[in-house]
Amino acid sequence: MDAAQTVGFSHFLAQTDWVGRALLVALVGMSMVSWYFIVTKAIAGVLERRRSARFCDAFWNAPSIGAVHERLEEHHPDEPFSHLAWHAIVASRHHRQQDARSLQASGSEADFLTRAMRRVIDEDTARLESGLTVLASVGSTAPFIGLFGTVWGVYHALVAIGLSGQGTLDKVAAPVGEALIMTALGLAVAIPAVLAYNAFVRSNRVVLARLDAFAHDVYAVITTGAHVADAGSVVALKR
Repeated sequence: MDAAQTVGFSHFLAQTDWVGRALLVALVGMSMVSWYFIVTKAIAGVLERRRSARFCDAFWNAPSIGAVHERLEEHHPDEPFSHLAWHAIVASRHHRQQDARSLQASGSEADFLTRAMRRVIDEDTARLESGLTVLASVGSTAPFIGLFGTVWGVYHALVAIGLSGQGTLDKVAAPVGEALIMTALGLAVAIPAVLAYNAFVRSNRVVLARLDAFAHDVYAVITTGAHVADAGSVVALKR
């Protein structure tokens, strides 16, 4: 068996020490966690966008806010736009029933409604951003973990070469090449995490911008008592 056949990932695992194996386990674990968030958040994002489109279409075609409330009672909010509309309607009715007899319901109906919708948007923002810290951490640390593994492997290769007294190319290429495997693994873990993080951040920014615009529309409909369909046509003309 020649040297080219003996050099490989299995040979790297056989030659590395416990530090190299620990770094390899860490990179594999980080890759599994990052891919879990990538797959789950991507699937959840696609499903939420479809449900949001259906709800917004149903909202602007509803005959009244009461009809929207009845629909949301039958089908519990399962995406940001229906979640916002549900809490806005409930907050408006709650303020009228409480008649500002508590600190929670203090202020005008408009102020109370604004606080309620802002709270819902903050909750959805936190939910949308869940997992992004993990992806950012993996994307920023995985290359350095791989680089540390490479430095550690090169160090041991140089020590072995010094002890043997032979520094020929065939003695150096194999251990150094095996050490560079850690750098490649670090990049393989980091690149998908960074790309996914950037994609999710942009997607969340678009969703939150649309949600904020929808909040203004819902606020106008509830506070002015305008017909939902009429308000939707006005919004459509503005866009």
